[in-house]
Amino acid sequence: MSRICDLTGKKAMVGNNVSHSNVKTKRRFYPNLQLQKFYIPEEGRWITLKVSTSAIKTINKVGITEAITRFVKKGKL
Repeated sequence: MSRICDLTGKKAMVGNNVSHSNVKTKRRFYPNLQLQKFYIPEEGRWITLKVSTSAIKTINKVGITEAITRFVKKGKL
């Protein structure tokens, strides 16, 4: 599976490792993704999402249904 957040759409960035002698080599910065199960009370079922830790904080703050509708409205989902 790809390393992309299911809600926010965060994915890996590309950058450089810079050594002490200032030699640059390519590297990737991966988002902090977690596999998390959420219960949706309106549907009465559990869903499993691969979400970033910032998305988990948003879900904890506003709830899973509100978070999903926010991300759909932004066009991220």
